[in-house]
Amino acid sequence: MKISDSDRVFAGSIPQFYERYLVPLIFEPYAADLAARVLLHQPSRVLEIAAGTGVVTRQLAKVLAPGVLIVATDLNQPMLDVAAAAGTIHPVEWRQADAMQLPFSDGAFDVVVCQFAAMFFPDKQKAFAEARRVLRRGGVFIFNVWDRIEENEFAHIITEALEVLLPGNPPRFLARVPHGYHELPTIAEDLKGGGFERLPEFTTLAARSRADSPHIPAMAYCHGTLLRNELDAHGSTCVNEATGVATSAIERRFGAGAVDGKIQAHVVTIEG
Repeated sequence: MKISDSDRVFAGSIPQFYERYLVPLIFEPYAADLAARVLLHQPSRVLEIAAGTGVVTRQLAKVLAPGVLIVATDLNQPMLDVAAAAGTIHPVEWRQADAMQLPFSDGAFDVVVCQFAAMFFPDKQKAFAEARRVLRRGGVFIFNVWDRIEENEFAHIITEALEVLLPGNPPRFLARVPHGYHELPTIAEDLKGGGFERLPEFTTLAARSRADSPHIPAMAYCHGTLLRNELDAHGSTCVNEATGVATSAIERRFGAGAVDGKIQAHVVTIEG
Protein backbone atom coordinates (compact mmCIF):
# COMPACT_ATOMS: atom_id res chain seq x y z
CA MET A 1 0.00 0.00 0.00
CA LYS A 2 1.61 3.25 -1.15
CA ILE A 3 1.04 6.25 1.11
CA SER A 4 1.07 9.63 -0.64
CA ASP A 5 1.51 13.05 0.97
CA SER A 6 -2.21 13.69 0.56
CA ASP A 7 -2.79 10.61 2.74
CA ARG A 8 -0.57 11.97 5.55
CA VAL A 9 -0.93 15.74 5.80
CA PHE A 10 -3.61 17.06 8.16
CA ALA A 11 -3.89 20.79 7.49
CA GLY A 12 -6.38 23.57 6.77
CA SER A 13 -9.66 23.06 8.62
CA ILE A 14 -9.22 19.27 8.98
CA PRO A 15 -7.65 19.34 12.50
CA GLN A 16 -10.54 21.38 13.91
CA PHE A 17 -13.22 19.14 12.37
CA TYR A 18 -11.21 16.07 13.44
CA GLU A 19 -11.18 17.20 17.08
CA ARG A 20 -14.79 18.38 17.12
CA TYR A 21 -16.47 15.47 15.36
CA LEU A 22 -14.18 12.48 14.88
CA VAL A 23 -12.57 12.32 18.33
CA PRO A 24 -15.81 11.82 20.30
CA LEU A 25 -17.30 9.66 17.55
CA ILE A 26 -14.65 6.95 17.23
CA PHE A 27 -11.41 7.76 19.08
CA GLU A 28 -12.35 8.34 22.71
CA PRO A 29 -13.24 4.72 23.66
CA TYR A 30 -9.95 3.41 22.29
CA ALA A 31 -7.95 6.25 23.85
CA ALA A 32 -9.17 5.23 27.29
CA ASP A 33 -8.27 1.61 26.50
CA LEU A 34 -4.73 2.48 25.39
CA ALA A 35 -4.09 4.69 28.42
CA ALA A 36 -5.22 1.88 30.73
CA ARG A 37 -2.83 -0.52 29.01
CA VAL A 38 0.04 1.96 29.40
CA LEU A 39 -0.78 2.40 33.10
CA LEU A 40 -0.39 -1.35 33.69
CA HIS A 41 3.36 -1.01 32.98
CA GLN A 42 3.84 1.81 35.52
CA PRO A 43 6.18 3.80 33.24
CA SER A 44 8.20 6.84 34.21
CA ARG A 45 8.81 8.02 30.62
CA VAL A 46 6.20 7.68 27.85
CA LEU A 47 6.44 8.63 24.19
CA GLU A 48 3.33 9.02 22.08
CA ILE A 49 3.90 9.05 18.35
CA ALA A 50 1.38 10.47 15.87
CA ALA A 51 -0.61 11.99 18.73
CA GLY A 52 -2.98 13.92 16.47
CA THR A 53 -5.13 16.35 18.44
CA GLY A 54 -4.22 14.69 21.73
CA VAL A 55 -7.10 12.38 22.62
CA VAL A 56 -4.74 9.69 23.96
CA THR A 57 -2.41 12.30 25.43
CA ARG A 58 -5.22 13.71 27.54
CA GLN A 59 -6.07 10.23 28.82
CA LEU A 60 -2.42 9.50 29.62
CA ALA A 61 -2.13 12.73 31.60
CA LYS A 62 -5.34 11.79 33.42
CA VAL A 63 -4.33 8.27 34.52
CA LEU A 64 -0.55 8.51 34.96
CA ALA A 65 1.08 10.05 38.02
CA PRO A 66 1.99 13.75 37.74
CA GLY A 67 5.72 12.99 37.73
CA VAL A 68 5.59 10.74 34.65
CA LEU A 69 7.20 12.33 31.60
CA ILE A 70 4.82 12.34 28.63
CA VAL A 71 6.21 13.41 25.27
CA ALA A 72 3.61 13.65 22.51
CA THR A 73 4.69 13.98 18.88
CA ASP A 74 3.04 14.29 15.51
CA LEU A 75 4.18 14.90 11.95
CA ASN A 76 1.57 17.62 11.51
CA GLN A 77 2.10 20.76 13.58
CA PRO A 78 -1.51 21.96 13.01
CA MET A 79 -2.74 18.84 14.81
CA LEU A 80 -0.38 19.49 17.73
CA ASP A 81 -1.54 23.11 17.88
CA VAL A 82 -5.12 21.92 18.43
CA ALA A 83 -3.92 19.38 21.01
CA ALA A 84 -1.90 21.96 22.94
CA ALA A 85 -4.81 24.42 22.90
CA ALA A 86 -7.12 21.76 24.38
CA GLY A 87 -4.62 21.23 27.20
CA THR A 88 -3.98 18.37 29.62
CA ILE A 89 -4.40 17.85 33.36
CA HIS A 90 -0.63 17.55 33.85
CA PRO A 91 2.11 19.10 31.70
CA VAL A 92 3.01 17.38 28.44
CA GLU A 93 5.95 18.00 26.14
CA TRP A 94 4.66 18.56 22.60
CA ARG A 95 7.14 17.90 19.77
CA GLN A 96 6.76 17.95 16.00
CA ALA A 97 8.43 14.76 14.76
CA ASP A 98 8.27 12.14 12.02
CA ALA A 99 7.66 8.65 13.40
CA MET A 100 10.20 7.31 10.93
CA GLN A 101 12.94 9.61 12.24
CA LEU A 102 12.40 10.25 15.93
CA PRO A 103 14.59 12.94 17.55
CA PHE A 104 15.27 10.96 20.75
CA SER A 105 18.17 8.92 22.05
CA ASP A 106 18.26 5.13 22.18
CA GLY A 107 16.40 3.57 25.09
CA ALA A 108 14.88 6.87 26.24
CA PHE A 109 11.36 5.61 27.04
CA ASP A 110 9.63 2.86 29.00
CA VAL A 111 6.55 2.79 26.77
CA VAL A 112 5.86 3.97 23.24
CA VAL A 113 2.18 4.33 22.40
CA CYS A 114 0.42 5.12 19.13
CA GLN A 115 -3.28 5.34 18.33
CA PHE A 116 -4.60 4.69 14.80
CA ALA A 117 -1.55 6.00 12.97
CA ALA A 118 0.57 3.01 11.93
CA MET A 119 -1.61 2.80 8.82
CA PHE A 120 -0.31 6.21 7.72
CA PHE A 121 3.41 5.39 7.94
CA PRO A 122 4.88 5.14 4.41
CA ASP A 123 7.55 2.71 5.68
CA LYS A 124 6.03 0.79 8.56
CA GLN A 125 9.10 -1.32 9.29
CA LYS A 126 11.22 1.83 9.56
CA ALA A 127 8.70 3.44 11.93
CA PHE A 128 8.58 0.28 14.04
CA ALA A 129 12.38 0.17 14.11
CA GLU A 130 12.39 3.73 15.45
CA ALA A 131 9.86 2.80 18.14
CA ARG A 132 12.04 -0.11 19.18
CA ARG A 133 15.19 2.03 19.16
CA VAL A 134 13.83 4.62 21.59
CA LEU A 135 12.46 1.93 23.94
CA ARG A 136 14.59 0.80 26.85
CA ARG A 137 15.34 -2.91 26.93
CA GLY A 138 12.17 -4.62 28.10
CA GLY A 139 10.07 -1.58 27.29
CA VAL A 140 6.70 -1.95 25.58
CA PHE A 141 5.25 -0.69 22.31
CA ILE A 142 1.45 -0.46 22.36
CA PHE A 143 -0.60 0.63 19.37
CA ASN A 144 -3.90 0.04 17.64
CA VAL A 145 -5.15 -0.09 14.07
CA TRP A 146 -8.65 -0.20 12.63
CA ASP A 147 -10.05 -3.54 11.53
CA ARG A 148 -11.33 -3.97 7.98
CA ILE A 149 -13.82 -1.36 6.85
CA GLU A 150 -16.73 -3.83 6.79
CA GLU A 151 -16.43 -4.07 10.60
CA ASN A 152 -16.76 -0.28 10.95
CA GLU A 153 -20.28 0.65 9.96
CA PHE A 154 -20.22 4.42 9.44
CA ALA A 155 -16.97 4.36 7.44
CA HIS A 156 -18.27 1.50 5.30
CA ILE A 157 -21.66 3.11 4.63
CA ILE A 158 -20.08 6.43 3.68
CA THR A 159 -17.54 4.80 1.37
CA GLU A 160 -20.29 2.90 -0.44
CA ALA A 161 -22.45 6.03 -0.72
CA LEU A 162 -19.60 8.03 -2.24
CA GLU A 163 -19.04 5.30 -4.83
CA VAL A 164 -22.54 6.10 -6.08
CA LEU A 165 -21.98 9.86 -5.96
CA LEU A 166 -18.63 9.67 -7.80
CA PRO A 167 -18.73 6.44 -9.82
CA GLY A 168 -16.00 7.41 -12.26
CA ASN A 169 -13.34 8.00 -9.60
CA PRO A 170 -14.76 7.10 -6.20
CA PRO A 171 -12.81 8.31 -3.15
CA ARG A 172 -11.35 5.27 -1.42
CA PHE A 173 -9.26 6.91 1.29
CA LEU A 174 -11.12 5.32 4.20
CA ALA A 175 -10.73 1.80 2.83
CA ARG A 176 -7.23 2.42 1.47
CA VAL A 177 -5.52 3.93 4.54
CA PRO A 178 -7.37 3.96 7.90
CA HIS A 179 -8.87 0.53 7.23
CA GLY A 180 -6.13 -0.74 4.93
CA TYR A 181 -3.71 -2.18 7.50
CA HIS A 182 -5.63 -4.82 9.42
CA GLU A 183 -4.07 -8.14 8.46
CA LEU A 184 -2.47 -9.47 11.65
CA PRO A 185 0.21 -11.61 9.93
CA THR A 186 1.32 -8.53 7.96
CA ILE A 187 1.57 -6.44 11.14
CA ALA A 188 3.56 -9.20 12.86
CA GLU A 189 5.92 -9.42 9.89
CA ASP A 190 6.44 -5.67 9.84
CA LEU A 191 7.23 -5.67 13.56
CA LYS A 192 9.77 -8.41 12.98
CA GLY A 193 11.22 -6.41 10.09
CA GLY A 194 11.50 -3.45 12.48
CA GLY A 195 13.70 -5.49 14.81
CA PHE A 196 11.19 -6.70 17.40
CA GLU A 197 12.18 -10.24 18.36
CA ARG A 198 9.23 -11.23 20.52
CA LEU A 199 5.81 -12.16 19.22
CA PRO A 200 3.13 -9.46 19.39
CA GLU A 201 -0.02 -9.85 21.43
CA PHE A 202 -3.18 -9.01 19.48
CA THR A 203 -6.54 -8.08 20.94
CA THR A 204 -9.54 -7.41 18.71
CA LEU A 205 -11.74 -4.85 20.43
CA ALA A 206 -15.24 -3.86 19.29
CA ALA A 207 -16.92 -0.68 20.50
CA ARG A 208 -19.87 1.53 19.65
CA SER A 209 -19.82 4.79 17.73
CA ARG A 210 -22.69 7.05 18.82
CA ALA A 211 -23.94 10.44 17.67
CA ASP A 212 -27.06 12.55 18.08
CA SER A 213 -27.83 12.55 14.36
CA PRO A 214 -26.68 11.06 11.01
CA HIS A 215 -25.19 14.44 10.10
CA ILE A 216 -22.45 14.13 12.75
CA PRO A 217 -20.66 11.03 11.36
CA ALA A 218 -21.05 12.48 7.86
CA MET A 219 -19.30 15.67 9.00
CA ALA A 220 -16.68 13.68 10.89
CA TYR A 221 -15.58 11.59 7.93
CA CYS A 222 -16.09 14.06 5.09
CA HIS A 223 -14.57 17.09 6.83
CA GLY A 224 -12.39 15.64 9.60
CA THR A 225 -10.37 12.99 7.75
CA LEU A 226 -8.09 13.06 4.73
CA LEU A 227 -11.07 11.91 2.69
CA ARG A 228 -11.57 15.68 2.49
CA ASN A 229 -8.54 15.97 0.20
CA GLU A 230 -10.02 13.47 -2.27
CA LEU A 231 -13.37 15.24 -2.22
CA ASP A 232 -11.78 18.66 -2.80
CA ALA A 233 -10.07 17.24 -5.88
CA HIS A 234 -13.56 16.85 -7.41
CA GLY A 235 -14.35 20.54 -7.01
CA SER A 236 -15.07 23.09 -4.31
CA THR A 237 -18.67 22.00 -3.77
CA CYS A 238 -18.00 18.27 -3.63
CA VAL A 239 -17.34 18.04 0.11
CA ASN A 240 -20.76 19.51 0.90
CA GLU A 241 -22.45 17.29 -1.66
CA ALA A 242 -20.67 14.28 -0.19
CA THR A 243 -21.68 15.26 3.33
CA GLY A 244 -25.33 15.37 2.23
CA VAL A 245 -25.10 11.99 0.51
CA ALA A 246 -23.34 10.46 3.53
CA THR A 247 -25.96 11.89 5.90
CA SER A 248 -28.78 10.40 3.83
CA ALA A 249 -27.07 6.99 3.63
CA ILE A 250 -26.59 6.82 7.40
CA GLU A 251 -30.17 7.97 7.96
CA ARG A 252 -31.48 5.20 5.71
CA ARG A 253 -29.59 2.62 7.76
CA PHE A 254 -30.04 3.97 11.30
CA GLY A 255 -32.93 6.44 11.17
CA ALA A 256 -33.13 10.22 11.50
CA GLY A 257 -32.47 10.46 15.24
CA ALA A 258 -29.55 9.27 17.34
CA VAL A 259 -27.31 6.76 15.57
CA ASP A 260 -25.26 3.89 16.98
CA GLY A 261 -22.81 1.98 14.77
CA LYS A 262 -20.22 -0.70 15.32
CA ILE A 263 -16.51 0.09 15.28
CA GLN A 264 -13.71 -2.44 15.66
CA ALA A 265 -9.96 -2.31 16.01
CA HIS A 266 -6.91 -4.46 16.76
CA VAL A 267 -4.72 -3.56 19.74
CA VAL A 268 -1.08 -4.64 19.46
CA THR A 269 1.34 -5.01 22.38
CA ILE A 270 4.96 -6.08 21.97
CA GLU A 271 8.03 -5.98 24.18
CA GLY A 272 11.21 -4.38 22.85
